[in-house]
Amino acid sequence: MSRPAVKAGLAIPFALALAASAGSGSAAEQPTSYSPVAIKEDFQTTMKRMAAAKAGIMQKQKALLEDRYDLADKPVQGVAMSRGKPVQGGVRVRLAGGTDWDQLGRMSPEEIRQKKLFPAGFLPLPHPNHGEGGMVFPRFLIDEVNKQEQRDLTRFDLDFDLPDRFLPEFPAPIFLTTRPDLGDVSQGKLVTIDNYYALFNGILNPKQIEGLRLLVTPFPQQQFNQTEDRRSERPHRGVACLDCHANGHTTAATHLAGDIRPQELRHRIDTPSLRGVNVQRLFGSQRALKSVEDFTEFEQRAAYFDGDPVTATKKGVNILERGSQVHFMGELQALLDFPPAPKLDVEGRLIKGKASEQELRGEALFYGKAACAGCHTPPYFTDNTMHNLQVERFFEPQTVNGRLAKADGPIKTFPLRGIKDSPPYLHDDRLLTLDDTVEFFNLILQRGLSAEEKADLVAFLHTL
Repeated sequence: MSRPAVKAGLAIPFALALAASAGSGSAAEQPTSYSPVAIKEDFQTTMKRMAAAKAGIMQKQKALLEDRYDLADKPVQGVAMSRGKPVQGGVRVRLAGGTDWDQLGRMSPEEIRQKKLFPAGFLPLPHPNHGEGGMVFPRFLIDEVNKQEQRDLTRFDLDFDLPDRFLPEFPAPIFLTTRPDLGDVSQGKLVTIDNYYALFNGILNPKQIEGLRLLVTPFPQQQFNQTEDRRSERPHRGVACLDCHANGHTTAATHLAGDIRPQELRHRIDTPSLRGVNVQRLFGSQRALKSVEDFTEFEQRAAYFDGDPVTATKKGVNILERGSQVHFMGELQALLDFPPAPKLDVEGRLIKGKASEQELRGEALFYGKAACAGCHTPPYFTDNTMHNLQVERFFEPQTVNGRLAKADGPIKTFPLRGIKDSPPYLHDDRLLTLDDTVEFFNLILQRGLSAEEKADLVAFLHTL
C-alpha cells in the first residue's frame, strides 16, 4: 500500500509547527516532531490563502523540472508497456556545461563534488511543495475516480508535477498468480468500489473479494478528511489503497515519507507497484515492516496520517481487524502478478531465438561488467534487502525547493520484473527513464560502461 505522508497543519515546516499551534513564546524556537492539532485559522481563510499561492508554487516546480530534465516526447521505437503505452527513452537528465557522460564517468566522486559537476537530476527530487507535502494524484486518476464515485481527489493547493508521458499506463492491466490463463482481468477498467464485485465475482474467492472491497473503500487521510485540516474543498470521505496503487499497480502518485523529521529531510515517495508483492519481504519507507499484512495495518493506523497518531485520532483513523480484514487484504495483494515476459525462461534468463543480439549483450553485461545481478537476482530481480548507495559522496549538501539534499541512507532493492511498466524510477521519481537509471548507477557505482554498453543494458531491461 502507499505511504502517504503529510504535515497536518498550515503550509509551514515542521520546525515551526508548534509555533503555529501555540502562538509566540520560547516554544516557537524549538523543533517538534508533531503537527498542530488545534488549527488557529478558519478553513475558508486557509483555502483562500493556499489556493492563491498554488500557481506560483507549481510554476516554481515546473521550472525546476525543466532545468533538470529534457521533458520532450521521445518514445522508444518498438517498446511499449503491457497495454501499449509508449515507453519514453533517452537520457533526460541534463549535464552541467562542458562535460559529457563519458568524462563524468571517469571522474572520482571527490572530483565531481569539488567541481560541482554532479547532475542536478540525480539529486533528490522535491515534492511539488515540499514544505506542505501530502498525497498528490495525477489528473487522469482524479478524473476517473470522480466519474465513477463522485469523489474528488483534487487539492486546492497543489497539482501533480510530472508530465503524463513519464507515468505508468492507466488503467493498468491486472495479472493474477491464481489465474495466469486469463491474462489481463481488468477489462480495461479502473477497479473501484463501483465495479470491483462485477469484475471479480467468479474469479476470486469470497475472502479475496472482501479484501478487494476494503482496498477500494475510501477512509479518512491527512489531506482528504472531514475536519477543517484538509486540502479538499469539501469535507471528504478519504482515499482508498487502490487510489495510489491503481489496479494493484501504480500511477506514480506522490507524497512524503512519514518516518523522517524535520520536514526538509523527508523523502519524496514514488508509489511502488503491488505487482509481485508476494515475493517481497521488506515494506515501509525504512523497511521496518516484514509482511504485507504488517504494512496494510500500519498504513491506515499511521502512514495515512503522516506517522502521527495524534492527528489520526482527530481525523478518523480506521482500525483494521487483524485476523480477518488485514489478512483478507494481504491475501488479495499477494495475488497480483508481474506482467508476462515472453523472452524470459522460467529461471529469468533470456531465451535464445526470441531475444535480439543487443538484448543478449545487455544480459551478459547485467551479470558481468555492470554487476546488476549482485542486487537484482533472478527470477524476480531483487535480493529483498537494503543498500546504502552513499550518493552524498558526489555533492555538497544543498536545499532545492524546500528539500535538503544530504544523505538518503539505505534504500530497498525493488524487483525489476516488469520494470518498463513502472516509470519513473528510484524511490523518489528522480529518474524519468531507464536510460537515466542506467546512467545513474553507472556513475554512482563507477562501472565504466561505454555508450554502447549502456544502450545494450537498457534493451535488456525492456525485456524483463
